[in-house]
Amino acid sequence: MIKISFKQKNFEEALQALYCRPSYPPEIEQSVREILADVKHNGNAAIVKYAKKFDHADLKPAEFQVSQAEIKVAAACVGATEKAAVKTALANIKTFAKLRIPKAWSHSPRPGVTVGERFQPMDRVGVYIPGGTAPLVSTVIHTAGIAKAAGVKEIVAVTPAGKDGKVHPAVLYAMSQVGINEIYRLGGVYGIAAMAYGTETIRKVEKIVGPGNAYVTAAKKLVYGEVALDMVAGPSEIMVIADDSCNPEFIAADLLSQAEHGSGLEQAVLLCTAAALIVKVEQAVMRQKALLSRSDAVDKVLKSGVFLIEVKDINQAVEIAGRYAPEHLEIMCRNAAKVAAKIKAAGAIFLGPWTPEPIGDFCAGPSHVLPTAGSAKYFSGLSVEGFFRRSSIIQYSKAALKKEVKAVECFARMEGLDAHGNSASIRIKQR
Repeated sequence: MIKISFKQKNFEEALQALYCRPSYPPEIEQSVREILADVKHNGNAAIVKYAKKFDHADLKPAEFQVSQAEIKVAAACVGATEKAAVKTALANIKTFAKLRIPKAWSHSPRPGVTVGERFQPMDRVGVYIPGGTAPLVSTVIHTAGIAKAAGVKEIVAVTPAGKDGKVHPAVLYAMSQVGINEIYRLGGVYGIAAMAYGTETIRKVEKIVGPGNAYVTAAKKLVYGEVALDMVAGPSEIMVIADDSCNPEFIAADLLSQAEHGSGLEQAVLLCTAAALIVKVEQAVMRQKALLSRSDAVDKVLKSGVFLIEVKDINQAVEIAGRYAPEHLEIMCRNAAKVAAKIKAAGAIFLGPWTPEPIGDFCAGPSHVLPTAGSAKYFSGLSVEGFFRRSSIIQYSKAALKKEVKAVECFARMEGLDAHGNSASIRIKQR
């Protein structure tokens, strides 16, 4: 763990290690490009090859898609408690999404002029569900569940299979509850390529959403333009703002919740006004880590990804948080809501001691697909609006056009676009 204090003379210099978040190595882009190009040009043959190479699954094209019989068998393997959790989360996510569905509107700002917007759900969307180090059941709900609430007609899911060619039963059960139309046992870059370009048996989608490892992230970045994207996200991160009123055990548990993701590039950051509390948090992290099943993954992060930072006051914490723009920001200090009002950028903000970050990961309502690596300054998390096409609507009467035609003609002259000006003036000149 890296400890930094505002009392250090090189405080600002020491903070630079915090802001330099790791992303995927640029050198992996070449290998990703090659896989994408192979799938684009060779379709199913390339998919078969990469399923064998990366997921050790022997698949024929007819076996890419998970059958209804397999989904039924998977559902029987999922316990009642797990099914109830999936249904609870799905209900909460859909409720939140439906509150944000955009509505068509129109307005007449001037006589004879009507402007407005309309929104139509996309026809075919692809969701990527990671399945490597952990089967992300919740991601099914936080992507496809929102698309379903938006009214997307066709939802396609891609997730890697195990060596036996099977997808985790709980993942399949969640997909069945959401109402996904097509499920493919394809992983990584070649799964992204299949959705972006299509193959002989898989039709391409209009948008791809969902998190993934460095290779998936690079693939999404490179297919942008062929399809729309939610965002290009990196390793997970959490930041906690705390004072001497906070419970060190809670803080330690929350820092560890992100450190266990497994890539080793995650970050967990504490900004605290109380030096004594920082010591207690450090002790609690080590004590709790020893009890975790994924302690090896945590160890990768502890050395250079966990920051325990003593700040002068809450205002300094707010300033650092604004510069960092965390994916997840927990505000546990006194007057949490007032502090939150000062935060410039964060993917999601969790207020008070009873709102642990995993409640957002699993079942609170907003999507857990969030911007990372400071991109919360200019990107927002996945939401239902992202599954709609927006069209502006404009209508003029002849009298209204006559009032503004001079402006059109003037702009056309300034820009050297005679035909643009004529398009408006010809309507006024003709009787």
